Amino acid sequence: MDHEPCIGVLGGGQLGRMLAFEARRMGFRVLKWTGGDASGAARLADHTLLDEFDSESAFVEFTNTAKVATVEFENIPSALINRIATKIPIMPATAAVSICQDREKEKNFLHSHHIPTTQFEIVKDAESLQHALETISGDVILKTLRDGYDGKGQLLVKDDDNRLSATEIWEEFGNTDAIVEKRINLKIELSVICARGQDGETITYDPAENEHRNHILDVSIVPARISPELSQQSQELAKKITQSLDYVGVLGVEFFVDHDDNLMVNEIAPRPHNSGHHTIDACAVSQFEQQIRAISGLPLGDTRLVQPAVMLNLLGDIWDAPTIPPDWAPIHRIPGAKLHLYGKSHAKPGRKMGHVTFTAPTLDEALAHMESIKKTYQIGNDNH
Repeated sequence: MDHEPCIGVLGGGQLGRMLAFEARRMGFRVLKWTGGDASGAARLADHTLLDEFDSESAFVEFTNTAKVATVEFENIPSALINRIATKIPIMPATAAVSICQDREKEKNFLHSHHIPTTQFEIVKDAESLQHALETISGDVILKTLRDGYDGKGQLLVKDDDNRLSATEIWEEFGNTDAIVEKRINLKIELSVICARGQDGETITYDPAENEHRNHILDVSIVPARISPELSQQSQELAKKITQSLDYVGVLGVEFFVDHDDNLMVNEIAPRPHNSGHHTIDACAVSQFEQQIRAISGLPLGDTRLVQPAVMLNLLGDIWDAPTIPPDWAPIHRIPGAKLHLYGKSHAKPGRKMGHVTFTAPTLDEALAHMESIKKTYQIGNDNH
C-alpha cells in the first residue's frame, strides 16, 4: 500500500472524512492531522495524528508521509501552513487561507478587487463602534474578526434599540476587535462552489440556494430558483475571487441577494463547503473529488448537475440521546434519498451529525421529499 501517493489533511472533521472517501476510491492514501480533535469523523483516514498542531513529532511524520497537503477548515495556524510549505506542497496556500481567517482581511481583499459586499466598518473600541453605528444606517450585525462560524461570535444591533450605549454593547460583545456589517433586507442567500487547478483552469458548480435555521445551514436547493443572469453573475464573481487569490483547490463563496437582485459576497471558505455536499450524489464529479484532482495536479472534472437536488443538514437536535440516533428507515424508503452520517460519537444541539441529499427528476419532487423528512423528524420544530 505504501506505493500509493498520500494526501495529508489538516483537520479532523466531516469535510476531511468525505475527502477521504473520494481519495481512497481514487487510489490515494490519506493522513489526517486533527490538531487534537477526536470526534470520530476522521476515522476513514488510513492514518490519523491526534496531536495538537504544535507537535514537532506530528509535523515530522506528517511532512515525511504526505506528498501533498490541504486544509479542511480555515482556522489552521498560518505559521504551521507556512512551515509545511517548506517541506511539501500545500494547497490552498497560506495567503489565501489567511485572508479567509480574518474578516478584516477578507473584506479589504474583496473591496480592493471591486467585488461587492455589504457596507462595513472595522471597530477596535467603543468609540469606533459608536462611529460605525452613526455611519451605517439601519440594523447592523457586529461580528468577531476571527473564529466565527454558524452564527457564533455575532450580535445583532437594531437601529431602533436605544437600551444600550456603544460602550455597553462593546462590553457585552467582549471588548474584542470586530466588524460592523449593515444588515441586508435579504431576498435569498446563495453559494457557489468554485474549483481552480494548478494550471489556472477555473470552473464552477451551479449556484445553491441556501436556507439557514438558527444561523446554521438547514437546506441547500440546487439549482437555485434564480434568474439565469443572477446565476451567471454569481459564478463569474466566484471565479474572479478564486483567480484573484491565485487559489488552487475548491473554494466556497457565500452571497447575499437583496430585493433588487444585487449580489453581495458574505464570506469565502477556502475548502469544500457544506452547501456543496449535494455534489456527491447529484453531480458528475463531487466537490471532494474536485479537491483531490486540483491539489494532485489532475485535470478538473465535470461539474454538471445530473439531477435536481436538495440537501438537508442533520443536527444533533434530532438524536434520541447523545449516543442514540433516530430511526433512519423513513429516509431509506424515499427513492433518490442518500443518508450521510459523519461518524461522530456524541450528538448535541446544533452539531452537524450528517446530511441527506434528495435527488429527483424535478426540483419540486426533491423538495417534497425533503419536507416530508423534516416533518417526520420534527426538524425546525421548537420541541427539538
